[in-house]
Formats: sequence, C-alpha cells, structure tokens
Amino acid sequence: MPKLVLHPEHIEDPQVLVDICPFGAMQMTPDGLEINAACKMCKLCVRKGPKGAVEFVEDTVQPSVDKDEWKGIAVYVDHVDGKIHPVTYELLGKAREMADKIHQPVQAIFIGSHIVEEARELLHYGADQVFVYDEPELARFEIEPYTNVFEDYILAEKPSSILVGATTVGRQLAPRVAARMHTGLTADCTILEMDENTDLNQIRPAFGGNIMAHIKTPNHRPQMATVRYKIMTAPCRQDEESGEIVERCIAKEKLSSHVEVLDIVKKPAEESIENADVLVVAGRGVKSQQDLAMLQELAGLLHGQVACTRPLVEAGLMPAKKQIGLSGRTVRPKLIITCGVSGAVQFTAGMDHSDQIIAINTDPEAPIFKTANYCLVGDLYEVVPDLIAKIESQKGACHA
Repeated sequence: MPKLVLHPEHIEDPQVLVDICPFGAMQMTPDGLEINAACKMCKLCVRKGPKGAVEFVEDTVQPSVDKDEWKGIAVYVDHVDGKIHPVTYELLGKAREMADKIHQPVQAIFIGSHIVEEARELLHYGADQVFVYDEPELARFEIEPYTNVFEDYILAEKPSSILVGATTVGRQLAPRVAARMHTGLTADCTILEMDENTDLNQIRPAFGGNIMAHIKTPNHRPQMATVRYKIMTAPCRQDEESGEIVERCIAKEKLSSHVEVLDIVKKPAEESIENADVLVVAGRGVKSQQDLAMLQELAGLLHGQVACTRPLVEAGLMPAKKQIGLSGRTVRPKLIITCGVSGAVQFTAGMDHSDQIIAINTDPEAPIFKTANYCLVGDLYEVVPDLIAKIESQKGACHA
C-alpha cells in the first residue's frame, strides 16, 4: 500500500510539518519527527511542506497469478434437495454474457446427493459443463464438506471467476471458500462486467448508497462475487441441451463435519413481496400507521401488496420482511408504485428491474424520477385517493 517517507535532510524546522498536518499525524519523538497511525494520506504535507521533505511512495503490486492458467466463469448451483434456486439461472445468464466476451466456457458446480438428473436442467440454460459432486454425505448443506468440495473443484478446474447467489447458503459458503483460496469476494453486486484481460468489474453501492464501489481483484484468482436474487435476468430455457455433465468424486475424509444436522424444519408458507406482480411502496413521505390503510386499499384494488423503504421499518410502521433495497428484499414486479420515496441508491438497486415503475413525490428533483417510467409530481395524499377513485370507477364501469 502507499506510504509517506520523511527526508530529514530537507527538514530544517520539524514544527512546520507538525503544524501543517490537520490530523495530528506528525509528531516529535526522542528519535525525531515521525508519522503516526493518524495519517489519512491527504498528502497536504507533500504539497505544503518544505520541498523534498515528504515523499509519497505508491507501491507497485506485481501480479501474483498467471491469468492464462485460470479460465472460465463458474456458477455455484444453489438448491434445496435438488430443487434449483432461480438465482442460479440468472447467474448462468450473466456468466454466459461475460464468457462470450472473453471466449471462455461457462461452468456450474453442483453439490448434493442424487442430483445427476437435476443437473441436466442446467444444460438448457447455457452451461458448457456441469461438475457434479453427488455423495450421500452432501445431501444437506454443511459448511465444512461443502467448502472442501468447492476447493477441490477450484484446484482442478481453475475458473477465472465464480458467481454465487446471495442466498442463505451462498452467504455462508462464498466467504469461507474465498478465505480458503486467499482471494477477494465482493458481496451483493448489482453490476458485473468483464474486461478483455478477464478482470471482473464488481460494482455495488457502498456507504449507505452514497457511492458506487468499483472493485477488482486483478492480482488473485479466482475472482468471487455474490449476487442477490432478481438482480440479473435469467435467460430463456432452450429446448435442446448443450454442454456436458462431469461427475466428480472426492476423498471420503473430506466429507466429514464437526457439525451434525439433526433436523430441518420448513417454515410455513407466507406471502412474500418478492413474488408479487404488483407492489405499492410506502416511503418516508407516509406519516403514520393510519395512512398505510390508504396504500393498502390501492394495493388491494390492483391485487398487489404493500412494501416499504427502510425508514418505515426503523420507525416500527412495517416489518423488515416488507422492506425493499439492498438491506431488505430485491423485487422485480410487473408494476411498482412508489409513494413518497426519495429513491436512494440502496432502494433503487432493489427494484430498478421492475417492468413498470410509477413514482409519486412532491419534489420534482427526487432521484426516484430518474428510475421511474412515469413520474407524478404531487402530494401522495392527493394523488393516491384520486388513483383509487379512478380505479374503482373503471371497475364499476366494467361490471356495469
């Protein structure tokens, strides 16, 4: 990493540098002037201090891997009892798009028990090779054997990039594998792009959505990223299979675990905003619990659900499972109507792939209007009742 180097031969009065530093990082010690841990690398001392007194040194990092040895884009197949999670198909679509750019194969790694037939379904979605580890010990997800299997696959095939769904399993497995392989991992990516030299551009909101972090792992392989469900677009299923199934074995001692799964209890089925075709979203502009009834009425007329932004969850007005955004749920409905939502990046990243977006806000400069298909500048307490009245009148006309 970069550093500042002091050159005492160019320093006549150390106090000058002490006074320049706004962070108190320059300090006098019995051994002379030193830079302490408070330094923020602002380089003010380089620009304002005596000429040649302080030098900024940028470290040059030498590539630690031969990129030509690492080829292909891999997708971890997330599943429960062989039933493949839809995020897997979305990642295969993105992997196919990026792999075609660099002329490399798309691989899938499928870990479980009695899954060979299920693996054939992946051949309808663009996978060139599906590496199947089918063992009785892998029937249920356990972090230690699954990590060992993943490592075995990486060392044998050397994929350049690996995409993992940000599911309950993926969020546990991906960081463990990344640590095992001494490589980087970017969580909850919203944009993935591939360079010609096989460097993966991993982009995600950071610092509360105030900036978009652009992350690369140019000196290590594999490159790893997790992506949430409904961020990417799944390809259409092809009638014909393409690619091949490759069955792999692993030493039995690699399948042992210090954790024993005693039972798996399924949660009762519940209505989820992730599966809704129509959503009405309450933002900071909604003032009270009573006002939510108005949005509930609109959602009911449209056969949809009410969702919300983070401030309403923090205020206790709605449960966390109804929150949209990177700190909530990612949705992709046919129609979404936002009411009093400003449109922070953290929120829009969780819904900007919706088919039709209607935004209602009093501020004509609200960021949500940059995302919306239809923008209504006005008070939601005036606009929503009008919408309800119009919908009811149209329904009444239809019944008549």
